Amino acid sequence: MIRVNLDVMMAKRKMSLTELAEKVNITMANLSVLKTEKARAIRFSTLDAICKVLDCQPGDILEYTPDN
Repeated sequence: MIRVNLDVMMAKRKMSLTELAEKVNITMANLSVLKTEKARAIRFSTLDAICKVLDCQPGDILEYTPDN
């Protein structure tokens, strides 16, 4: 399973969902779906924009954990 640690990176950068949505140019609804791990996919362009804004690597946001 792929886990999304977007909330952790946002907290480390002291950035709100609203602020990140504006800077990445993505709707709050779509960002919320990603943050709550309900997304089934993410575009590389979106991941790239998030990483630029949060100054992080994709691995800081996405984490693989084996299914139990």
